[in-house]
Amino acid sequence: MNEYRSRPLNFPWPPLIYAVAALLALAAHLYLPTPLSPLNGIIFRAVGGFMIALGLFFDLWALKTLHQSGTTVMPNRCATHLVTTGPFQYTRNPVYLGYTLSLSGLGFLLGIVWLPVAAIAAATLTYFLAIRREELHLLSRFGCDFERYRRRARCWI
Repeated sequence: MNEYRSRPLNFPWPPLIYAVAALLALAAHLYLPTPLSPLNGIIFRAVGGFMIALGLFFDLWALKTLHQSGTTVMPNRCATHLVTTGPFQYTRNPVYLGYTLSLSGLGFLLGIVWLPVAAIAAATLTYFLAIRREELHLLSRFGCDFERYRRRARCWI
């Protein structure tokens, strides 16, 4: 049995990655503020609020779908079912998409340029440190079913 079959990650990295990215972005804002932030203004604040709401919607919808299907929501535990319904029919990673949208939206809402930059960096790190391992886990657990699903649903959007 290969190492990916039992569990995809040793630690639930993605929430930690996004939290550290947010803290680094806030520190960058304190020490390297942008003089005239392009994210100021009512339009950008409205966009930020919408992005946060959309991110939370994806997160909650994904968690509800995982719970209803009887599989784990923790990325360091073994998946018991391949979930392809709910938000998973549109993206293979709705929770991470939700984190990315929420962190970017917070940047637009607060006028902090570094938060969307941090969200992109966190999404990139999440892909390389978590998503690739999670997908190997799903491939080893569900084989051809996961391959068919992977061809249908995009990694992000």
